[in-house]
Amino acid sequence: MAPTLHPDPDVERNSTEHPTPADVVADFLNAMQQAEVETVISLVAEDIVYSNVSLPTIRGKDRFARAARAYYRNHLGFQVVVHRIAENGSSVLTERTDAITLGPFRMQFWVCGIFDVHDGKVTLWRDYFDWRATTLASIRGLVGILFPALRAKFSDLR
Repeated sequence: MAPTLHPDPDVERNSTEHPTPADVVADFLNAMQQAEVETVISLVAEDIVYSNVSLPTIRGKDRFARAARAYYRNHLGFQVVVHRIAENGSSVLTERTDAITLGPFRMQFWVCGIFDVHDGKVTLWRDYFDWRATTLASIRGLVGILFPALRAKFSDLR
């Protein structure tokens, strides 16, 4: 299942062409959503910088790979709806709603991400999010364990 795009922009590419930076980011998010951890790792550069702003930065492919494998080893799930994706040279901007799941727990929150892509590999992944909204999403996720009808779902976005 590819990342859900909302609204659905034209993101098809000619298979004979090299993937654009936006294609690489879409492939990366898709691999994350499918829990294809080795594909996720293969799409990042040796000098990857991964930053959730205000949290510690992960630098280098080895550290990124350890973090990615730990994420999926702990049975965390990831889903994404991409609202907007824009490319300018090697930089890609995404406005998304991400969902992190663990069993019946689901927290869904808005994220703005910046990716730099060089030679088909992600060299920078920086996400910005609102701590208040993320905290409320966590609370809703906990309530949703007890009351499944209150769980966040992507259909809430419209």
